[in-house]
Amino acid sequence: MTELIPKASVLLLILVRVSAFFVSIPLFSYRTIPPQLKIALAFILSWMMYYTLNIEAIPIDGDYILLVLKEAIIGLMIGVTATIIFSAVQIAGGFIDFEMGFAMANIIDPQTGAQTPLMGQFFNFLLLFVLLAINGHHLILDGIFYSYEFMPINQFFPRFGDADTIEFILKLFGTVFAIAFQMSAPIVATLVLVTLALGITAKTVPQLNIFVIGFPIKIAVGFLVLIISMGVMVEVMEKLIELTIISMRDLMQLLGGA
Repeated sequence: MTELIPKASVLLLILVRVSAFFVSIPLFSYRTIPPQLKIALAFILSWMMYYTLNIEAIPIDGDYILLVLKEAIIGLMIGVTATIIFSAVQIAGGFIDFEMGFAMANIIDPQTGAQTPLMGQFFNFLLLFVLLAINGHHLILDGIFYSYEFMPINQFFPRFGDADTIEFILKLFGTVFAIAFQMSAPIVATLVLVTLALGITAKTVPQLNIFVIGFPIKIAVGFLVLIISMGVMVEVMEKLIELTIISMRDLMQLLGGA
């Protein structure tokens, strides 16, 4: 450990980026993980990464404060990028809940503390299981490790306000909503047809209380279509995780000036 003392400033910068990354990345940032464990993981990972970087000691002065702020922003941006893409499943769940009649029954997500739709919560847990099953969390950790190849510690001004970076973020938002619509399209389209059929039934048989029987019918049809399309949903989630890794890499390249 004595070799850490001359370059303690470098280790601190690595710890800042990794800690900011853990604060914002899905899975590692959830509130059910004890803060002590998060701090320990961040320090251990930073300590391991310290020996892979051949960087001279950085003097602690006014410029060092800018480097600390830069490292924190980079870690947050990489983590938030993954969080934005992962939110596609919750958006898709919101679309499905609106058609199934569950929109009024939002629940508190114990992981984030925010209100989420029922189907969105289900998709979110399913996405985490898929992430762990294909070792996607290892690829996420690789992302923060290889970020130093694109954005070195001693680089003062990454391209935060570059036009390409802004265009990338806007396209990322559009891609997330497109994926959410594609995931929810089979169930939403089926439920729209069910609603149309119920409306025709209500006109042809006025004595039938369509509001009483329509609600359970839409729920049953929604779950039936969900079960049928579950294989496709899982495959889309695998592609979503792949998109997350690629988007993190592209963002790092843009910020690094590649």
